[in-house]
Amino acid sequence: MLQLYSAIWRASAGRQIILILLSIAVAGLAAVPLEFQRDIINHLTSDHVETERLILLGVGMMAVILLSLSLKWVLGYRAGTLGEDMIRLIRQRLLLRAADVDETGESVRKGTMTTAISAEAEDLGKFAGGAFSDPVVQIGTLISVIGYISSTQPGLGLIAFSMIVPQILIVLMSQRKVNVFVAERVRILRSATDRLTAEDIEAAERDINAQFDEIYETRRRMFIWKLSAKFLLSVINGAGTVGVLMLGGWLVMQGKTDVGTVVAAISGLSRIQGPTAFLITFYRQVSANRIKFELMLELFGPDPSRYRRLPKT
Repeated sequence: MLQLYSAIWRASAGRQIILILLSIAVAGLAAVPLEFQRDIINHLTSDHVETERLILLGVGMMAVILLSLSLKWVLGYRAGTLGEDMIRLIRQRLLLRAADVDETGESVRKGTMTTAISAEAEDLGKFAGGAFSDPVVQIGTLISVIGYISSTQPGLGLIAFSMIVPQILIVLMSQRKVNVFVAERVRILRSATDRLTAEDIEAAERDINAQFDEIYETRRRMFIWKLSAKFLLSVINGAGTVGVLMLGGWLVMQGKTDVGTVVAAISGLSRIQGPTAFLITFYRQVSANRIKFELMLELFGPDPSRYRRLPKT
């Protein structure tokens, strides 16, 4: 993983720093709407409801939402264009390597190189665009929201935090198995593509169909692991929501908290479920792209550093 991130940083450090700063700003605003929501609900349930204050709170909440969405738009645009630039860069370097292979007569099959240029470069390039900014946004959002809930009611914050830890453990255990399937699938697909480009295509047809069956079986086993993990994660999220409702309701009945805090905590849980799900998916992408990156390095031969810089055109 460190090798993958080092390569991304060398190719796009300046733009990654800008994306990280934007990500921190987005994450910092994540919990602000929850405070406005809490104030609005508590104001509505108070004995003296003032229309002017209600309007001010609503305008303030909308202003924060618009600012956050604007920053996300800029972040998404810059990350997307960076990803496309990285796709182009990877394809250019693979093309340069393919030209060298033709000259030196090295044993890199055309089908493997074609698959790398068309599909694997696409996956790695898109990942590179948000490799740093995506986890910063989501982890920052988790810290911001859980920190806010804990500051208003520590018990509710503890429930929110306890939802995260078991999900991380489940993903770490399941992804190790999925990674094996990912590497197996890429190797089988490369091999099948090489056979498709061979001159004796008719003779190889039976073997290629068998490899397609292997890809299907590999994906089927991946689905079992992924969906089982997703089921357990959904159970944890549901249990967390019920726990906050029960504890929050009891605290309101005891006069130890207010309705606005409970509602904000429930909204906060929905806010952290998104980042948690995203980070789980992101971790899976990191694992899969690390494997693809290592397999792609094999195509560059014993000296991959030779292709870090492209010749000037």
